[in-house]
Amino acid sequence: MQEEIVIVGAGQAGAQVAQSLRQGGFEGPLRLIGDEPHPPYQRPPLSKKFLAGEIGPEGLWLRPPAFFTTNNIDLIPNTRVAAIDRSAKRLQLANGDTLPYGKLVLATGTDARRLKLEGADKKGVLTLRTIADVDVIRERLSTARRIVIIGGGYIGLEVAAVAKALGKDVSVIEALDRPMKRVVSEAVSSYFTTLHRSRGVDLKLNTGIEAIEGGDEVSGVRLASGEIVPAELVLVAVGAEPNDQLASEAGLETDNGILVDGCGQTSDPDIYAVGDCTRFYSNRYKRSVRMESVQNAIDQAKIAAQALLGQDVDYDPLPWFWSDQYDIKLQIAGLSEGYDDTVLVGSPEANKFYVAYLKDRQLIAVDSINSPRSHMMARRVIGETWRDDLLPEA
Repeated sequence: MQEEIVIVGAGQAGAQVAQSLRQGGFEGPLRLIGDEPHPPYQRPPLSKKFLAGEIGPEGLWLRPPAFFTTNNIDLIPNTRVAAIDRSAKRLQLANGDTLPYGKLVLATGTDARRLKLEGADKKGVLTLRTIADVDVIRERLSTARRIVIIGGGYIGLEVAAVAKALGKDVSVIEALDRPMKRVVSEAVSSYFTTLHRSRGVDLKLNTGIEAIEGGDEVSGVRLASGEIVPAELVLVAVGAEPNDQLASEAGLETDNGILVDGCGQTSDPDIYAVGDCTRFYSNRYKRSVRMESVQNAIDQAKIAAQALLGQDVDYDPLPWFWSDQYDIKLQIAGLSEGYDDTVLVGSPEANKFYVAYLKDRQLIAVDSINSPRSHMMARRVIGETWRDDLLPEA
C-alpha cells in the first residue's frame, strides 16, 4: 500500500502537486490542507480583475470542487497546521487534532510584509494577499475617495490602476528613486512612471514615511518631510515574506525560504517544499533564488510530484512573470539581476517595446511591454550570445 501524502497549503503549488500526483499514477491517500475557506484559487487576478469586480470568487478557482472529490483528493479547507512532529511523522493542527503523514509537502506560500510604523494597525490600513483581503479593500473603496498606496512594485501599481479606473484620488509612495527598481531597468521604470502620472496618479519617489495618521480610523500618511497625504484607505504593498516559520520550528533548514534541492526535497528526506516559500540553487543563474510566480509554483510542484513518484528530476527553470496595469501588459522572461548592458527595441511612445538585458554579451532577461512575440521568443533564446536579429521587432 502506498504511504499517505499530505500537502500543507492549498494554493497554486499545493493544488498542482496533488493534481500531478494523481495524473502520475499515485493511488494512495492524498490530503490537501488549506487555511482559507475557498478551494484552491489563482492569486494574480486579485489585484486586477477580481479587485475591479470583473470576476467573482468562482472565476479564480483553479478547479471546481468536484475535481477534488472525483480524484479522491481529501481537500481540508479552513484549517491551520500549528506544528510538525518529524519524529512521529505527524502534524499538529491548530484545532488540537493531529494528522499522520508518510510524505509531507509544504506549499505554504508567502504573507504580505507588514510595516513597522506608528499607526500601521489603524482601521483602513490594509494588505492584499487573499480573497478576504480584497473583500475588505473593495468595501473600503466603495466609500473612500483618497487612496494611498505604500510601495511602487507590481501589486501597488496594479491596484493604483484599478483605483484610478474607479475614479479615486490615488497617491503611490515609493522609497526608491523609481518604481519596480528591483526588477526592471531604468527605461522600463521611466515608462511606467510616465504612464501612471499621465493617468493622474500622484507618484512620489525617493519618499520616506514617518507614520500613519488618524484615530482608530486612518486619515492619512505622514511623510518624512512632514507633509501629510490624506487617505481613507492605505494599502501596504511592500513585498512578501516566505511562510517558512512552520518549517523552521520543525528544524528544517531555512534561509528567507525553505531550502530545497533540485527535486524539492528539504533537509528531511520525507518532507518536500514547493512554490513561493522555497529557496533553491539555480545552475542557470549560479546562485540561490526564491521566486514568487505562477510559473515557479506550477513547475516546481510538477517536479516535486515526479520525485515523490520515484523519478529522477532536477529543477532549474527559466522564470517568467507578468503584470497588467491599465491596458498595458508587462511580461518578463528571465532574471535581470547582475546585467551589465541593455538594448531597447521598439517605441515606448507607441506603448510597444522590449528591453533585453545582457551580461557579458549573453541574453539573461527580457522585459516586453505589449510585445507578446518578443516575450515568447525570449523564453526560447535566453542564454544565447546577443546579436541584433536574436529577437523579433517589438
